[in-house]
Amino acid sequence: MVRFGLEFVPRELFWKTTYYAIQADKGLFDNIWITDHFTNRNVYVTLTMILVYTDRITVGTGVTNPYLSHPLVTAGAICSLNEIGHGRVVCGIGVGDRTTLEQAGIPMQKPLAAIRESVYIIREMTSGRGIKNFAGRVYKVPGAKLSFKVGKPVPIYIGAQGPKMLELAAEIGDGVLINASHPKDIETAVKHIKDGVSKANKPLESVDITAYTSFSVDENPKKALKAAVPVVAFIVAGCPDPVLEKHDIKPELGAKIRESLVKGNLGEAFSQVTPEMVDSFAVAGTPNECIEKIATIIKTGATQIVAGSPIGPNIRRSINILTTQIIPHFKEVEKPQAL
Repeated sequence: MVRFGLEFVPRELFWKTTYYAIQADKGLFDNIWITDHFTNRNVYVTLTMILVYTDRITVGTGVTNPYLSHPLVTAGAICSLNEIGHGRVVCGIGVGDRTTLEQAGIPMQKPLAAIRESVYIIREMTSGRGIKNFAGRVYKVPGAKLSFKVGKPVPIYIGAQGPKMLELAAEIGDGVLINASHPKDIETAVKHIKDGVSKANKPLESVDITAYTSFSVDENPKKALKAAVPVVAFIVAGCPDPVLEKHDIKPELGAKIRESLVKGNLGEAFSQVTPEMVDSFAVAGTPNECIEKIATIIKTGATQIVAGSPIGPNIRRSINILTTQIIPHFKEVEKPQAL
């Protein structure tokens, strides 16, 4: 049975994000993912609040990156969270958002090596084994071990988009967070994931293939599409040129949007987002339109659907639509009441 997750960008007050998480916990959702950007409220503080006020749902970083936070620091934070959540924690990691890294003046160097080495370090640390004399291309760790007892190993999900990163994510990860919303992109990603698991000689079923979508649902389709525009702008700005070209979007336009975002000219950036971009990089529309697109995504092989930012023009209402109208379409469960 397919799993469903929610992604939150912690821009709002802590109590609001926590309230939405409680909504999800009492509903039919399986996972909550919190983004990690230095421009927003801290991901680990947010996740701690959510763990304290929820009982069932699994939470995780969605995603942190190895450039702004050393994997040793990430490992300690994840294990601390897992202790608070009694095993309800996963670690989502990726190379990060290009626009955010540019704002910090940090280059995205050797991304494949950075992720491979980070996953190794985090896994060794969260397992309790620690690190001895590790010398990678990106990280050098002579010796390190957590000073407190850790529980069972924390599953590691890797955010990926390009072919090589998708293959690596499937090879070394417990889950792959496919940064895509269009069924064709996810179908292509699944092919690379199959290559990765084959390389690692492990079954495809051992990897949670997660479609990490930009999502916006509302009974009013115009409102749903409008809410998706800001998020799509950031997606387009961070997309590799081949991905843009695949959707008939000129790379120069992506670069122009990225330049506007880096300069803080949000209105200018958002005005350049076209309906075609929204269709390519978001699941947006009425409940029935979203159900149709989700069904197509599941056919590609996805085992988890994440309704990512913005979720909808009114987050509370959109979560209720997902809980009462959309998820029951895919799960044989009694429809819960709106919260």
